Amino acid sequence: MKLAVISHKVCWHSPNSPTGFITDGGFPQQMGAISELFDETRIVVPCKTEADATGLSPLTGKNITVVPLSEPKGEGFRRKLNIPFWLVKNCLTILKETSNADAIHAPIPGDVGTIGMVFAMLLRKPLFVRHCGNWLIQRTLAERFWKWSMEYFAGGRNVMLATGGADQPPSKRNPKVEWIFATSLRKAEIESNSPLELPHNGAVRLIIVCRQEERKGTDVVIDSLPLILEKLPRVTLDVVGGGSKLDLFRKQAAARNVEDRITFHGKVVHDQVISLLRSSHLFCYPTSASEGFPKVVLEALAIGLPVITTPVSVLSKLIKSSNGILVKRAEPSELADAILELCSDRTRYRSVSANAIETAKSFSLEGWREFIGKRLIETWKVDSLSE
Repeated sequence: MKLAVISHKVCWHSPNSPTGFITDGGFPQQMGAISELFDETRIVVPCKTEADATGLSPLTGKNITVVPLSEPKGEGFRRKLNIPFWLVKNCLTILKETSNADAIHAPIPGDVGTIGMVFAMLLRKPLFVRHCGNWLIQRTLAERFWKWSMEYFAGGRNVMLATGGADQPPSKRNPKVEWIFATSLRKAEIESNSPLELPHNGAVRLIIVCRQEERKGTDVVIDSLPLILEKLPRVTLDVVGGGSKLDLFRKQAAARNVEDRITFHGKVVHDQVISLLRSSHLFCYPTSASEGFPKVVLEALAIGLPVITTPVSVLSKLIKSSNGILVKRAEPSELADAILELCSDRTRYRSVSANAIETAKSFSLEGWREFIGKRLIETWKVDSLSE
C-alpha cells in the first residue's frame, strides 16, 4: 500500500539527509516507524529552503519521499486568513497525492492535516488520524472542532487515535476513538540502559527539557534551586530547549543568584538531548501547561532518570511513586522537597531508576508501530499494509 501523510510539520531541505529533508521533534522517528508498515510513504508537508539546522534531525525511513508544499504565511489569526490563498496554490499537489495514495494519514491539530483529512473523506480514502495535542482539554474553537470531527467520523474505514492515556476511553460518544501513546525510542535504546546511582559527592544534576514557554515549568525549577542548594550545595541544572521565554528565564536565574548553577543550552539536536539526559540524575517537569503525551518524559525514564512532575494529563497515569514523584502543584517548595527527598535515599533512588527503565519498555517505537499497524489492518480489512 502507498500511504500519503498530509501534515503541517515544516521540513527543511538538507543535502546531509538521505531524503534531502530534516525536521524537528519526534516527527522523523515516528514517520520512519510508520513507513515500515507500508510499501511507500509520501510525506506532503510545508517546506523551507533555508534554516538554522540546530535541533533538526534527518527524515528517513522505508521508501519515504517528501513532497514539498509552500509554507503558509503569518502566525495565528493571520495564518488562518492566508490559508485559503495557500490552498489555491497547493491544492493540486494535495489532490494528486491523495488521489494516488491507497490511504491517508493526517496528524492533527494543524490546518494542513485538517485539509488532508477533508481531502481523504471527499475521495473516500481509508483514513488514519492521530490527534497529537491534549485531547482532554479544548481551549479554542479549532480544538473543539478537531475533537468533534474525530468523534463523529471514527469508525468505518476511519481510524482515529488520540495521543494520551487514561483509565477511561477517550470518547464517551464514540468508542472507536482510542488512546495512543507517543514515543521516539527504539526498543534497543531502552533495553541497553542500566539503573543509575546518585553521586557520592552530592553533585546532583537536574535537567528540564521543553519549549521554554510559560507554564512548562522552567521558572518553577529555577525558583526551587535556592531551596535545594541549602541542602545540596553542589547541585546544578541543565535547561534544554528554545522558546520565547528563554531570555526571561536567564534573567530570573540572575535575580535568584543561581545563574552560576544553571546551563542554558537552547535548542539542540535530538542526539544531544539524549546525551544531556544521560549525564543527569533527575528529570524535573513541573508543568501546568496543556500536555498530550510529552515524549521527553519517556526518554528520561528510558535512560533511568526518576521523573518529578505534576499530575497533568497522561503524566498522572505514567508517573507513580515507583518511577518518580508526582507533586500536587507546580510550586518551587513542593518541587524542592521532592528532589531533596529522593536524593536523601540512595537505595530508593536506584530502585526508582530501575523502575523508570521498566516503565519505558512498554512504550517503544516498535510497540507504537505495531499497535497502529494492527488497528489499520483490522479497520481497513486487509491482510497486510505491505504487499
